[in-house]
Amino acid sequence: MKSKQKKLRNKLGFEKSPYLLQHANNPVNWYSWTDEAFNNAKEEDKPIFLSIGYSTCHWCHVMAHESFEDTTVAEILNKNFISIKVDREERPDIDNIYMKFCQMITGSGGWPLTIIMTPDKKPFFAATYIPKKGRFGQNGMLEILPKIKKLWDNDKDKLIDSSKEITNNLKIQLENQNEKKIIDKKILDQAYESLLTSYDELHGGFNIAPKFPTPHNLLFLLRYWKKTNTKYALKMVEQTLTDMYQGGIYDHVGYGFHRYSTDRQWILPHFEKMLYDQAMLIIAYTEAYQATKNPLFKKIAREIISYILRDLKSNEGGFYSAEDADSEGVEGKYYTWSYNELQKILTKNEFEIIKKKFIIRKEGNYLEESTNKLSGKNVIFQNDLTEESKQELNGKIIKTSDEINKILSKMFQIRSKRIPPLKDDKILTDWNGLIIAALAKAGFVFYIDEYLNIAEKTADFILKNMYKKNTELLHRYKDGESAIMGFADDYAFFIWGLIELYQSNHKTKYLSKALDLNDYFIKHFWDERGKGFQFSNKDNQELLNTKEIYDGAIPSSNSVSAMNLLKLSRITSNSNFEEMASQIMNSFSLDIIRYPSGYTFLLSALDFALGPNFEIIIIEGKNKTETNKFINEIRNQYLPNTISIKISSKDEKKSIIELCSYLKNYEIIENKTTVYLCENYQCKKPITNLKNLKELFN
Repeated sequence: MKSKQKKLRNKLGFEKSPYLLQHANNPVNWYSWTDEAFNNAKEEDKPIFLSIGYSTCHWCHVMAHESFEDTTVAEILNKNFISIKVDREERPDIDNIYMKFCQMITGSGGWPLTIIMTPDKKPFFAATYIPKKGRFGQNGMLEILPKIKKLWDNDKDKLIDSSKEITNNLKIQLENQNEKKIIDKKILDQAYESLLTSYDELHGGFNIAPKFPTPHNLLFLLRYWKKTNTKYALKMVEQTLTDMYQGGIYDHVGYGFHRYSTDRQWILPHFEKMLYDQAMLIIAYTEAYQATKNPLFKKIAREIISYILRDLKSNEGGFYSAEDADSEGVEGKYYTWSYNELQKILTKNEFEIIKKKFIIRKEGNYLEESTNKLSGKNVIFQNDLTEESKQELNGKIIKTSDEINKILSKMFQIRSKRIPPLKDDKILTDWNGLIIAALAKAGFVFYIDEYLNIAEKTADFILKNMYKKNTELLHRYKDGESAIMGFADDYAFFIWGLIELYQSNHKTKYLSKALDLNDYFIKHFWDERGKGFQFSNKDNQELLNTKEIYDGAIPSSNSVSAMNLLKLSRITSNSNFEEMASQIMNSFSLDIIRYPSGYTFLLSALDFALGPNFEIIIIEGKNKTETNKFINEIRNQYLPNTISIKISSKDEKKSIIELCSYLKNYEIIENKTTVYLCENYQCKKPITNLKNLKELFN
C-alpha cells in the first residue's frame, strides 16, 4: 500500500472513483471537487480548469493520454490553472449544470467535458474533447491554454463579465423552463408521428447513425400500440429489438449490449457496456415478450441478465456500473476476432458454421473509423442468410442453435483468457434502482424466482448501506464506503425499483419504503413555485439547481417520478400524488409540445393517466394454487397500465391497511380467492372465478 501511494502524483489517489483513480498518476496536479481547490484558486488568483468524464468514456481516455499524461501540457496547467477532475457518474449535479453551460456556449455537448471558469465557479470557456495540438482548424490544448492565461493576466475583467453574463443567461433559461400549457392525448399521436418520421425502416431504430437503443421509445410504442391498435407501432418495436440483437451492438459471445452503434446497421458498436442500458433493455425485451409471446425476446432478456449476474454483480449485493470499451489501450480489442485466430481455435466444421453465421472475413468485417479501411478484425454479428444459402449450409454441416451456442461458449472460454476491459466497480443507487425494476419485472413475467430474489437482495443492500439514518439516500458505494448525498435520479429510480418489486412479490415492506422515500423526495426536492423535482436536494444546494425532464440515454428523474406518483396514487388512493404527476407534465408542456419524441417515458406516464388502466386487488383464499392461477393470468397479459395488491393473511392485511386505509373494506368471499378489479375509475363486481377475470381482460 505504501509503495502504491509513493507513485501518486496528485490528490486523486485518495478518491474512490475508478475514473479519478485513472488520473492519480498524471503529471497534472489534479484536485477533486473540494473547497481546497477553490480556495487555492482564489488565493493564487488562477482560473479553474475543470475536466468532467467517466471511466468507460473512450474519448476521455484519448484526451488523458494525449494531454493529461503529457508533461508539457501538465506544466502549463500546473503553473497557470487549478485543475479539477470530476466523475460525472459520481457527481451528476456538477455535470448537469456545466453541460448546460457547454450546450449554451457551443451549441453541443458530450464527454470529455472541458470547462474553464473563475474561482467562484462561473464558466467563460467550454468545449468537449480538445486535442493536444491544433489540427483541421481546431485549436489544441497547447494553443488554448496560453491564450486563456494571457487573457486572465491582461483582461481578466472581460472574462469575469463574460462568466457573469453566461451564468445569468442560464439562470433566466432555467427560470423560464416552466412555462405552462395543458397537454392531452393528442400529444401521444404527435410523439408517434415524430418517431415514425425518424424510424429506419431498413434496420430498425431511429435516425441513421450513430444509433442508440433508447428502450423508453420502444416502451412508449408498445403502449401506443396497446391503446390504439396501430400495428405499425408494434412492428417498429419488433424490428428494432430483433435487428439490434442480430447486430454487433449485442455481444453474442458473452451477452449484454454495448453502448451504441456507430453505423446504421447496428454492426460496429462503441464497445463499453453500461448497467443502465442493460436494465432498460431487459425491461423492453420483457414487455415485448409479454405483448408478442415471441420466445426470442425472452431469450435475449435472459441472456442480458446472465451477463449482469456474471460480470456486474458484486458479492455484497449491489451491481457495478460499467465495463470499459478499451482493453490494452485499444477500443474493442477484447471483443473482436481475427480470421486466423478463429480458424486456429475452432474445428473445421465449427469454423464453417461461424464464418457464415457471423460473416467472418480475412480482411475483417468492419471499417475502422479513423482510416475508413477494413480493420483485419471481425465483430460478431449475425448474417441474415438467404433461403438458398441456408439450404446449402444445411446440406454440408449440422446447423442448429445448440451447435452455434456450443461454439460461442467455446469462443467465450478463449476470450475470457484475454486482458479484460476495466470494470467500473462503484455501485450507484440510481442505476441499481433500474436493475431492481428490470429483475423484478423479468422474474414476474418469466416465472423465475431467482430474479426476484436477486432484486430483493439488491434492494436490501441499498436500504442497508445507502439509506442514511432511514431518511435520505446516498448516491455512491465503493470499498465499504457510502458517500455523496442522493440526487433526484437516485430517488426516482430506486422508488421505481421498489414499486416494481412490490408489484412482483407483493411484500409490503417494499411498498412502505417506496412511500417513505417518496415523502422525503417531495419534501426536499419538489419545487413548489415552478412544480417538478429539482435535481439536487434543496437543503444542500451548491450550484444552480436544474430540473431534468428530457428522456435521453435513460428516462429523466421527472419522467420516472410522474409514473411513480401515478402508480402510488392508484395503490394508496392518494389523489395528491396524481395531481403532482399532472403538474410535472404541465410544467414542462412547452418543451414536450415542441419535441414530443424527446419525452417518451413521460408520455408513457401520460398514457397511464389517460387509461385504460386497471387496479387489481387479490385476496388469497384457502386454496393457494387457485390464487396463483389468478396471478399467472396477470403475468400472461400485457397490461402496462396496471397496479396490483395481494393480501394473503390477516397480518398482511393489517400492514397494508396502514398504508392504504381504503383496503379495510375489501373482504374475501366464501373463502375463495377474490379479485376486485377497477378499470378507468370504475369498479367491477368482485370475481371468484378465473374465467370471469379472463373475460374482463379480453
